[in-house]
Amino acid sequence: MNYTDEIQRRRTFAIISHPDAGKTTLTEKLLLYGGAIHVAGAVKSNKIRKTATSDWMEIEKQRGISVATSVMGFEYTPTLSGSDAQSFHINILDTPGHQDFAEDTFRTLTAVDSVIIVIDAAKGVETQTRRLMEVCRMRKTPVMVFINKMDREGKDPFDLLDEVESELGIRVRPLSWPINMGQRFKGVYNIFQRTLDLYTPNKQVVTESIRFDDVNAPEIDALVGDNDADKLRQDLELIEGVYAPFDKQEYLCGNLAPVFFGSALNTFGVKELLECFVQIAPSPQPVEAVERRVEPLEPKFTGFCFKIHANMDPNHRSCIAFFKICSGVFERNVYYKHIRKGQMMRFSAPTCFMAQKKETVDEAFAGDIIGLPDTGNFKIGDTLTAGEELHFKGLPSFSPEMFKYIENSDPMKTKQLNKGLEQLMDEGVAQMFINQFNNRKIIGTVGQLQFEVIQYRLLHEYGAQCRWEPIHLYKACWIESDDEEALDAFKKRKHQFMALDTEGRDVFLADSNYVLQMAQQDFPKITFHFTSEF
Repeated sequence: MNYTDEIQRRRTFAIISHPDAGKTTLTEKLLLYGGAIHVAGAVKSNKIRKTATSDWMEIEKQRGISVATSVMGFEYTPTLSGSDAQSFHINILDTPGHQDFAEDTFRTLTAVDSVIIVIDAAKGVETQTRRLMEVCRMRKTPVMVFINKMDREGKDPFDLLDEVESELGIRVRPLSWPINMGQRFKGVYNIFQRTLDLYTPNKQVVTESIRFDDVNAPEIDALVGDNDADKLRQDLELIEGVYAPFDKQEYLCGNLAPVFFGSALNTFGVKELLECFVQIAPSPQPVEAVERRVEPLEPKFTGFCFKIHANMDPNHRSCIAFFKICSGVFERNVYYKHIRKGQMMRFSAPTCFMAQKKETVDEAFAGDIIGLPDTGNFKIGDTLTAGEELHFKGLPSFSPEMFKYIENSDPMKTKQLNKGLEQLMDEGVAQMFINQFNNRKIIGTVGQLQFEVIQYRLLHEYGAQCRWEPIHLYKACWIESDDEEALDAFKKRKHQFMALDTEGRDVFLADSNYVLQMAQQDFPKITFHFTSEF
């Protein structure tokens, strides 16, 4: 297979949703179809020892939530009729749903070409889904919607479609339609493939599809009952009357969202989603750099780091930098230029992922996500190229909303604490500031849960104990000015509120909105930034 074909058959996407909509369960079932796992784990059940493949960190297994983006790749060949036999290479990024980890999810969205949004049929569109959709809209990322948990009582399907349109600001087109829901759930009619899928609750077994070119076929009545068959026909007629035919180009432009219904937990409706996805979802897309637009089919390698994860293997204290390949082919043991450092580097053990499991790869193509061992060389947003000076943009670090002093509970473990903090801050899950007034370390996060995760990981992965002490702060903002005198005057006046971040940049710690507004008013020559572009 030639280089162009390899890139065209790649599909890199993120699964996003509000917490508990079934995102990680859907990821598991997609992996099940790809043969990547043979038994899907339950994310929440304490009775089942097996946990979800993408929730591999100890804290995720205990809490039953995702706290870090997982990357998983597998091969998939469509099987439903009407598909050609070309196999696709699929890269899934399972993101944290919890709002405290939204920053990790925002950065992940810069590394994908399309998105699947999971919505709970009973709860409809929720807060975090709206926020994530704003990022997709901003980037014009193509979106598909999977309405999950149809085997439970939920909202009317037409009401759900209206809600998606109004709340997420995108036109929808159902490509599958449920026959009843909850206890009376009979199955789904696949409008895209013209097949009927009858529901049998089973977490591991995949149901077979029955092809019906004509929805009026009497066999449908025999399979689902006269009343449900009549209702299905009426609903489909209404769909054809209300919604315009599916337009692939509108979907690729981010203006139209195809909608599928099913139950991820019971492996139902997932195959239809996957089969349609591989056919209509975009192959790797161009990526904007500061200097120019980078096309995926360019022969020379380029890529950027969108995530760093410490302790993929706690036995080796290993850090992995996740790189999205934007163009060309990445080859093992070939020298590439680290743009920020201006150094040539080669990598003898690049890896591809199945959550925590890693395999060494000899080459990877545009669209792939690879992991490079990191000994402190990389930061989020770093660029690697075959030699060209390029800087990829759009990887911000947001100003934290919660702050606490971090103190060492065990002076004998100072080295371990410092090492752990350094690696965890490099991940971008939180930010550390050194107060210039008292030299104490302040950790800033966007949510309370991150403090618990940091404390847990420091103890269990680095053997370091820490405790938190309160500090009253409103906002951290990065400051700069072309006028050195004005900057010095500001730092002298506000010396007890000044800090340095891990990059050594000046940060102003305002303890109230009033103090911040007065500082902006009194020092017009100072620029205050609320996001720090890495």
